[in-house]
Amino acid sequence: MKQRIAVLGAGPMGLAVAYQLARDGHQPVVFEADDRVGGMTACFDFSGVQIERYYHFHCTSDTAFLQMLDELDIADKMRWVETRMGYWYQRRMQAWGNPVALLSFKGLSLIAKFRYGLHAFLCTKRNDWKPLDHVEASGWIKRWVGEEAWEVLWRRLFDYKFYHYSDNLSAAWIWSRIRRIGRSRYSLFREKLGHLEGGSTTLLSALHADIEKHGGIVRLKSAVNKVVIEAGAVKGIQTAEGFEAFDKVISTIPLPYVPRVMPDLPAELLQQFQALNNIAVVCVIVKLKHALSANFWLNVNDPEMDIPGLVEYSNLRPMTDAIVYVPFYMPGEHPKFAEPDQVFLDKVRHYLKTINPALTDEDFLDMRASRYRHAQPICEPGYLDRLPPVALPVTGLWVADTSYYYPEDRGISESIGFGRAMAREAAA
Repeated sequence: MKQRIAVLGAGPMGLAVAYQLARDGHQPVVFEADDRVGGMTACFDFSGVQIERYYHFHCTSDTAFLQMLDELDIADKMRWVETRMGYWYQRRMQAWGNPVALLSFKGLSLIAKFRYGLHAFLCTKRNDWKPLDHVEASGWIKRWVGEEAWEVLWRRLFDYKFYHYSDNLSAAWIWSRIRRIGRSRYSLFREKLGHLEGGSTTLLSALHADIEKHGGIVRLKSAVNKVVIEAGAVKGIQTAEGFEAFDKVISTIPLPYVPRVMPDLPAELLQQFQALNNIAVVCVIVKLKHALSANFWLNVNDPEMDIPGLVEYSNLRPMTDAIVYVPFYMPGEHPKFAEPDQVFLDKVRHYLKTINPALTDEDFLDMRASRYRHAQPICEPGYLDRLPPVALPVTGLWVADTSYYYPEDRGISESIGFGRAMAREAAA
């Protein structure tokens, strides 16, 4: 039976939900508050270049993403590139990301290098994350790599991404991040990552078109004010245009917004959603005349820089000018998040000129800052146990966001796979 289903949010997960529903013969109606689809993958015009507000890359293990490219007949737009990593430490650029780089790393003892390398290697071989689910991450890493390697290679990443949450993170969540990057290697010494020709717009445009081709509807600049619930069942949604009836509602908006949009949920459910924490991000994107370095990812451990790393995206996706992303992660309640964009732009200009002294002010062609309040969930030990069920105890209502594929980190492929599975379950 054909069902009319409201989908909240047009990020990768919401689009994947609508895509699956439409292809299965239902009529999804996607409501997106932004003026474009994509969420954190949405693109903008950066001085003549269509590029993502926040950087994304793909790994050879991104099965759900690659399958969707095939179905949309755009697999020929996929490009795989051998990339490099670096480490900015002790005011010098060092190679990183393979055994030779680890052994030649300056500022770390041989035993610390061995313990770090062994831990990273074993993480890539581990498949069962359940034993790590209730383990605290910083203590787990210290036990494996020791205090020296923790201080040099890990502590600042935790401190400048998670701040006061850094000593209460799930080891399973951190492990999944180590494993994903480790498995992007096609040999012990070489790393391969992917990008779409034309960037994420290539996927987003194809998804949008396919949804509408199969009878779905995508409404931009259409925020949902309330999901209407009566007698324990969904009746529809309320927007600025008024009430609209739906058979079911599937929400993919960030979980912290759920209590505001669904105030009539049972009190205990509202408390569960309100107890979840998220990291915010101010992401500065820079266009340069000349490359900063030869690295795609540059880890940073510098007492004068409040960032854990940066991404030189043009070393993955070839462009006329160099493009660098510099993300400042912090809890949304932290005073730094309220600072004006210019503070972050000035910091980034100084940081990049420190890393590459050959850069001059004239080499900075453009700079922008984007903000996202709920960029990433804070996954404490046992995080999955804290989440409400996807199918809420309200007839016809499903709720999820990137939190729900824990322990995997947020990613386009994970969102696609989870979204399609949720659509099938909800429409059954």
